[in-house]
Amino acid sequence: MDAVVSAKDLICTAAKWGWPAIAITDHGVVQAFPEAAKTIADKKLNIKIIYGLEGYLIYDEQQKRANHIILLAQNAIGLRNIYRLVSLSHLKYLQKRPRIPKKILTEYREGVIVGSACEAGELMQAIVRGESWDRLKEIASFYDYLEIQPLCNNEFLVRNKIVPDEATLVEMNKTIVALGEELNRPVVATCDVHYLNPEDKIYREIMLTASGFKDAKYQPDLHLRTTDEMLKEFQYL
Repeated sequence: MDAVVSAKDLICTAAKWGWPAIAITDHGVVQAFPEAAKTIADKKLNIKIIYGLEGYLIYDEQQKRANHIILLAQNAIGLRNIYRLVSLSHLKYLQKRPRIPKKILTEYREGVIVGSACEAGELMQAIVRGESWDRLKEIASFYDYLEIQPLCNNEFLVRNKIVPDEATLVEMNKTIVALGEELNRPVVATCDVHYLNPEDKIYREIMLTASGFKDAKYQPDLHLRTTDEMLKEFQYL
């Protein structure tokens, strides 16, 4: 109940644009994998699927609010471990959401590329809280790559007066880039795609409104951006 586009449409569009790869990171589940695999096979597309998951990370079972985390399968072992983590998160650690304890992720981390995720990830949350540089390095060092997203994705932080202005959002992303440089971690700018075209935004607004979100009309632009759009978005880097 978050995205309004099929894996098939996204993959076909990315292939048409000449992308070498595209990642799937549904919330807590892997139901889109069969559709993705079938799309590649049926249409004989020359694009690689990176099979992944946006999980809900906790430190212990009493933690009330989980942090988002990205898990990508590096190989067959990693894919199998992602399946294990999905199963455990639903069968053993489900509490409103299918949560993944950090110790369980560490146990099944082989073959899995771990990313810091969006504003709901523990790294960006720590930056918002104003944690020290040493603490940020400690958090970031757990991840294989660090993630930044378009400024509009985090605009709600300004709207809700959690941070003062858009310039602060720029500095937050620059902080992550600096962490990546110091820790020798790749920094990845991601679209965070929830619908295909800009005009499809209204359908997600309707769905979010039906789900009880009071700020659905203020949602960010989460369409599939072109490479040029992404380069323009992050030109301050």
